[in-house]
Amino acid sequence: MSGQPPAHIVIVGGGTAGWMAANLLARRWGGPQRPRCKISVLESAEIGIIGVGEGSTPFLRQFFQLLGVAEHEWMPACNATYKSGIRFPDWSTVPGYESYVHPFFNEQDRVTGTEFFLNACLRRRGAAADANPQDFFIAAALARACKAPVLPPDPQGRPQLQTDYAYHFDAALLGQFLRRHALSLGVVHKVDTVLGVQLAENGDIASLQLQGGAQLAGDFFIDCSGFKGLLINEALGEPFISYKDNLFNDRAIALPTALNPAADIPSETVSRALRHGWAWQIPLSSRYGNGYVYASDFVSDEEAELELRRLLGPAAEHSEARRLKMRVGRVERHWRNNCLALGLSQGFIEPLEATALMLIQLSLFNFMELFERAGFGRQQQGLFNQRINKMFEGVRDYVVAHYHLNTRRDSDYWRANRAHHHISNRLASILEVWDGGGDFEAELSRHGDALMYLRPSWYCLLAGMGRFPAELRPLDRPRLSGAQARAATEALVREQFPSHRQQLVALAEA
Repeated sequence: MSGQPPAHIVIVGGGTAGWMAANLLARRWGGPQRPRCKISVLESAEIGIIGVGEGSTPFLRQFFQLLGVAEHEWMPACNATYKSGIRFPDWSTVPGYESYVHPFFNEQDRVTGTEFFLNACLRRRGAAADANPQDFFIAAALARACKAPVLPPDPQGRPQLQTDYAYHFDAALLGQFLRRHALSLGVVHKVDTVLGVQLAENGDIASLQLQGGAQLAGDFFIDCSGFKGLLINEALGEPFISYKDNLFNDRAIALPTALNPAADIPSETVSRALRHGWAWQIPLSSRYGNGYVYASDFVSDEEAELELRRLLGPAAEHSEARRLKMRVGRVERHWRNNCLALGLSQGFIEPLEATALMLIQLSLFNFMELFERAGFGRQQQGLFNQRINKMFEGVRDYVVAHYHLNTRRDSDYWRANRAHHHISNRLASILEVWDGGGDFEAELSRHGDALMYLRPSWYCLLAGMGRFPAELRPLDRPRLSGAQARAATEALVREQFPSHRQQLVALAEA
């Protein structure tokens, strides 16, 4: 294998993870710059994709840019919409902080965003400065106005300040689009079911026994078989490390509802806290994707569905609910022998911050880089697994912080999330410095890229949840208020950004 890619890569499982892998590998190793390797995707006809509405981080833009696929090519095909950020109602009961926004950050946030960081530092040190991020960032104003986070071309061709954004999409349609694109790149598609896995003497995977009677041999295997972990867990016996001690949620219910065709389409994900978890609402161009993520230790499936239906009201009366079980945690080693686990096979940190596709992408980018660095050998396996585990733990800490910071008292679920002490030393140190009014910039810098989330995101989370002293002193001098910042961002959005629905129509017509 030294010096060139594996002759045959077999990806077990399609879906978003499998077809993302197929596209990126074919793009990087299937072109004229390197000897061509054969890439096969094996899908079972017995396993379908649940087409719930899903969201991404801005990393998905980079994915499509690498493939050379424009937004007008894939977004209409996947009922996709723009996502400017995530709104979190009802996680906090602190007056003025009952709802906050985790925005994607834009160059035009420089003035009001800088004021937010200064105000947050003053408030955590006891001064009565306004510091709810939903008042200070363009992304929040875009969402309130149902605007698309894209600027139209400047008539004079002048460079414009850039906006950052992500997407919402139908997962089943995205998988189908990525399959078509991968096939156009020469990827081989096989439909069959794996009955058994044959191992070589050295522990490598040698071949797959298929239901149709054939043997499928390969040089390298990628496990995209979902929570089952057909190759990485069942065949290779790689241990799974559960995050159950600090992330309680292990169930989800998905329930679609109709869009109002007369109204504009929101450009945000809403993650609303309920009694035993939180409910998502994701706007697609065709419908809303809704769901409830909850902990089965605190509520039954039936009670959770009733709570979600009460939230959605008559719109969900005739919609069928789909129930999902989640395995939250990660495998100990993501790359073992000649097998790489991706997507749900490698781990999952619940959908709160929509990190699933980001972790797939980052895993693939790191794998391709380190595999090539070793002359397409395995010498970099240890470094790869360290990197990916660090990513998972960084995302875990940020997600855990949401639950730990809640101030709700209406159920045992929220009280238990706030009271447990199963948080990492890193997260404990971050909270201690924030609460003590210490040098928060230095604290974040000390942890470096292990945090995964950058300085603005940590400020928005801690300030947005109202993690401030109860007793505040008057300001020494006037600061930009939340109302003033909101007026400034809304004026800019009103003048410069297009309607979300109009932008989606333009994409479909392009």
